[in-house]
Amino acid sequence: MTKNFTIGVIGAGRIGRIHIENVLRKIPEVKLKAVADIKIDNDLKSWANKIGVPNLTNNPYDIIKDSEIDTVIIASSTETHSEFIQQAAKARKSIFCEKPIDIDLIRIKETLDVVNREGVKLMIGFNRRFDRNFKRVKDLIMSGQIGNPQIIKITSRDPTLPPINYIKNSGGLFIDMTIHDWDMASFQVGSDIEEVYGNGAALIDPEIKKLGDIDTAVALLKFKNGTFGLVDNSRQAVYGYDQRVEVFGSKGCLIANNEPSNTVRLFTANTIKEDNIPYFFLERYIDSYAEELVYFFQILRNNEEPSPNGIDGLKSVLVALAAQKSLIENRPVKISEIDH
Repeated sequence: MTKNFTIGVIGAGRIGRIHIENVLRKIPEVKLKAVADIKIDNDLKSWANKIGVPNLTNNPYDIIKDSEIDTVIIASSTETHSEFIQQAAKARKSIFCEKPIDIDLIRIKETLDVVNREGVKLMIGFNRRFDRNFKRVKDLIMSGQIGNPQIIKITSRDPTLPPINYIKNSGGLFIDMTIHDWDMASFQVGSDIEEVYGNGAALIDPEIKKLGDIDTAVALLKFKNGTFGLVDNSRQAVYGYDQRVEVFGSKGCLIANNEPSNTVRLFTANTIKEDNIPYFFLERYIDSYAEELVYFFQILRNNEEPSPNGIDGLKSVLVALAAQKSLIENRPVKISEIDH
């Protein structure tokens, strides 16, 4: 018999709404009971009514205290994640939480201790693992067709700068943006990052420099299994949302390029032309958000351990903090220097 789930969602911003719509439209064995958001305005009410959200509340603890709700999706602001994870774990609920768990290591470890003590499942929303192209890369690596990975290159560039107020509270590029790339690198290589040498600057907007942050970065990685890595980031790629992965191995190479919005190419006497790559991250990764939730409820049904889990969330923050230290001190930094 298929196990059914009753869930509540905390946070109805952009990502929260994607999760809610995916649950309602694509995962029939899941019953959405309530959505909590601290700001319930007319726009949220209209949207919730249109797609069939049964209950709206401005108190997240209404969801955590509800004994009928067995699973919680947390898509609220970053600074609330660890608190809601802890409270949901103490209420013995399964948890899916957007990244990061927190940006404070002590708080992350306290949160994971609570999760382990209560014996509940925790999955972290590194949705890019579930992108069909990157998943195919992983599957081919696991098949052994390129041998042992030796070098991984990841390009991750946003099309335009976020608002300055967002950057102020983002935790810095290496935490806010590159955290997906730290996870992707380890996921593909199958090994933890051991050392990072991060460099960067504010080449796009001097206001970002005034905030002590960067908008352009590169990072050299060394993995515990001997693989090398290179990550490059930019907050502004004017041609679109640039997302590529290359893995070079002892027997071959894998390359996941950008997906065009269509496959049509125009040929004339004067030009060869094709449409631009997707401009917005939701165009590029919308399917992966559904796939990660389908996987999450599948592992709950089978009583399996999720991947990515809380430890994966911790490891990515450790690498981000090591990269920040490396940027400041202009030297390679071992992850063990941060996690001691």
